[in-house]
Amino acid sequence: MSNDALILVVDDDPHIREVVQYALEKGGFRVVCANDGKQAISLFYEHSPDLIILDIMMREMDGTDVCRAIRANFDTPIIFLSSKDDEIDKVLGLELGGDDYVVKPFSPRELVARIRAVLRRKADSNITAQAGKTPDRPNIISYGALKLDLDRHLAYWGGIALEFTVTEFNILRTLLGYPGKVYSRDELMSGAYVNDNHVTDRTIDSHVRRIRRKFNEIGADPVDTVHGVGYKLRDCIQGNRCSANPD
Repeated sequence: MSNDALILVVDDDPHIREVVQYALEKGGFRVVCANDGKQAISLFYEHSPDLIILDIMMREMDGTDVCRAIRANFDTPIIFLSSKDDEIDKVLGLELGGDDYVVKPFSPRELVARIRAVLRRKADSNITAQAGKTPDRPNIISYGALKLDLDRHLAYWGGIALEFTVTEFNILRTLLGYPGKVYSRDELMSGAYVNDNHVTDRTIDSHVRRIRRKFNEIGADPVDTVHGVGYKLRDCIQGNRCSANPD
């Protein structure tokens, strides 16, 4: 993980922006700040940041709309900031495409630690994707209709390409490690969140729902819920079928 990663900080409270910018620059990061959602979108395309710190409640285009706009085409890691601590708000933030969630007031040191953890997960994913790569052999794992291109960080169902966030992709890669095995939530946490303890069962459930929603949009549903245990890939993947049929 590069120490000089560029972080886009988006918050309409100038004091919060100042505190976060100071903490991040002290931690060795480069920082660019936006005071509302519209400016955030503009700065995102101008600077291509490595990670976004995104306030949810803003007067000019809130964080949920910013996240939707970015997630439509990019998997840049996003950490939400919010003054609310309700579980429903955390789940909403994760299901929109957030990689983590921090509640105000927060410890600047904890925020920096979470940023490093998210960036480390992305770096670990990229390193794993490069392992064993040769120029004439793409680094691809597959099971029936489902295929993961580890080099390009893309998932395919048949001939259709799908984009997933780093965490979503790591969950799929874990499930593909042993097709048919029922993975507990703890096992999926270990595969998707390397060296990160800020995870709950509900977090994994939220990410799996988003994964399934993306497959459902193309009429597929390869992930099966085993109630009381965890998740696995459906056996029908081998037949290139598995029509959408959410649990």
